[in-house]
Parts: sequence; C-alpha cells; structure tokens
Amino acid sequence: MTTTPFGARPVTACLVDHHARGQGPAPVSEVDKWEVLNALSLCGRDYGLGDRTIGVLQVLLSFHPDRVLRDGQPLVVFASNLAICQRAHGMPESTLRRHIAALVGAGVILRHDSPNGKRYARRGQGGQITRAFGFDLRPLLVMARELAERAAEEQARRDRLKTLREEVSLMLRDAVKLILFAQESGRGGHWDALDDRAQLARRYLRRKLSEDQLISMHDDMTDLLAQIRARTGVDNPAENVVEIAPKTEEMSGSAGKNERHYQTSEKEASDRTPPPLGQVLDACPDVLPYLDRRITGWNDFVQAICRVAPMTGIDARTWAEGCRHMGSENAAATVAGIVQRIGQIANPGAYFRTLARKAEQGNYSPHSLLGPLERQAA
Repeated sequence: MTTTPFGARPVTACLVDHHARGQGPAPVSEVDKWEVLNALSLCGRDYGLGDRTIGVLQVLLSFHPDRVLRDGQPLVVFASNLAICQRAHGMPESTLRRHIAALVGAGVILRHDSPNGKRYARRGQGGQITRAFGFDLRPLLVMARELAERAAEEQARRDRLKTLREEVSLMLRDAVKLILFAQESGRGGHWDALDDRAQLARRYLRRKLSEDQLISMHDDMTDLLAQIRARTGVDNPAENVVEIAPKTEEMSGSAGKNERHYQTSEKEASDRTPPPLGQVLDACPDVLPYLDRRITGWNDFVQAICRVAPMTGIDARTWAEGCRHMGSENAAATVAGIVQRIGQIANPGAYFRTLARKAEQGNYSPHSLLGPLERQAA
C-alpha cells in the first residue's frame, strides 16, 4: 500500500499517523458497514465531520460490494469522482473533493494513490482484485470499537438533554400557570418580576441549549417555583401539572371593581414603573442578538443594554442622563425600542437625549414607544 499522496499534496505528520493506525491491528475481524456508519453519524462532531461529509462516506461505502467489512479482504473502493457525484445526487466535484479531504483528515479513510492519480484495480487471472488504488475503508474496521463507544456516550448525552429539557418544560409550565392562578385569584403582591422570569425562561428554552445551560436553567426554575409556591401556598411537586380553569363570568361586580382599583392604584404609584420585561423583548426582538448574556431579569437586561447603547450612537453621558431622568429600566427599554426602529431614526443619540428630557418633565414613558412596536410584532 502507498503512503504518500499523488501530485502536490504534501506529506504531513497527521497523514503518516493515520496511515500507521489504519494499517495497524483491528480490534474486530469484521463489522457491519452500516452499523459503523450509524455510529459515526452520532459521534461525527467529535471528529470534525458534518452530516454532508458523512453522507459522502455513505456513498463510498455503497461502492463496497459486501455489507460486512472483513479484515484481510480488499477494502479499497476505486469509483471515479463522476460515479461518486452521480450517486451523491449530483454533488459538484469541488464539494466532493472538500468532503473527501475532511474524511481523510479525520483518519476515517485512507488514500492509496496510483502513479498517475487515477483510481482503478488490477485483477488476477481468476478475476479477483490483486491491487487497488482509491479510498481504503480499513480505518473504519480499526476504529469500529472506538466509534461504538463514542456513539453510546453521545446517545447517553442526548438522552440526558432530552430528560432535562422535559423536566424544565414541566417546571416552566407549573410556574406560568401558578402565576396566572395567583393573579386571577387576587393573591396580593407584585407578580410582574416573577412573570418576567418565567417568560424569559420560556423564550430561552426555545434555543438549542447545552447540558450545562439546561442544568443552570433547571436550578433557576427550581428557585422560581420555590418562590411562587411560598407566595401562593401551593406546594405541589414539579411533576404534578397545575391546570388553571379558564376565566368565567362569575366574578362579582364588586370583585371586578376591587381588581380595577388595584391595577389603577399600582399604575399611579410611580410614573417610572417600567413595563414588564417580557413585553419589551416581545416588542423588540431585533435587540436579542446584541445581548451578551442570558437575561434572567431587569438587572441583566440593563447591564447588557449598557453595551448595546454605544453601538447605536448613544454615548456614555447621554446614557447616564437617560438613566437619571427615566430610571435605568425605562432607559434600557427605550434603547431596545430604538434598536427595533433603528432604520427609521436618523440620529439615535439625539433622539434618546430628547426622550430623556421629556422624561425629566414627566412627558415620556417607554410605553408610548413600545405600544406601536407591539402591534407591529402581533
């Protein structure tokens, strides 16, 4: 078998190592080629291989006539680029070369190049292959046990992720419905902060999260549920789903008056009360890619917006003026609204300064900026 590649391709230490390993002893004498392909499909990221590259390996395996790869038998496939591209549903040859290079670089296959770089096989008088030039599949036989172990580890990791995500989803559902229960049953206290945490968690859960992120989120949801249950007096385990009946018209007129009076009094308590954070993020989704941290509450959001504001042309002095006259939460909500409307505002810095001065006179609230954005988002 050859070690050096044809043409201008150089010999590297990695190439020599892969050849030595690929020609070394195999831990098994034979392996089902589709089983080893399935294992590599699970753990391919460990070797830097994407789905399309593994798809090219599947095509190469299809040129091997037997289902089983056996040690001691010819394992070199010598199909031309044209044949491989046709079987790969018309893949461009330049793309094929890139995927082949990735497979060789990962040590999953070896090149055995002929003197002229062509792929072909020499046969004996009985028609049996005596020598072949092309892609050697033997490394898959050598790596079979390793791939099976890594695939099992990856499957276990995926199962853990699925279980964690399921548990967090159930806890989040409990949190949202318990908060709704507390609000509808007239439980005292301000629920906006807890509701914001629940809505932010729901938005965060839509992303593709790592195991560490899900564990952290599980801890956050455990803490959130503990606070909610302590305030509602409901002490159900997370596995029990709290079903909240839909609103009915049975609320008495006096109860309705009391609720309206409570809401009006709360609104009048302070002109600087910020809108719910979930409302801000729903109305201003364009700001999300610029946030440099996970948002679990207003404090996180304000700190993140401190870094976003200069990107829009709001300097540190103008930002500080806005925080002083509006309050930091309202200032952050205003910057989010400006980011959402960035294409419509000629000078965001001057616009923010104008809103800050209006707020100083009591003539501005971020609700006026967010209202139209909410309607657009809806």
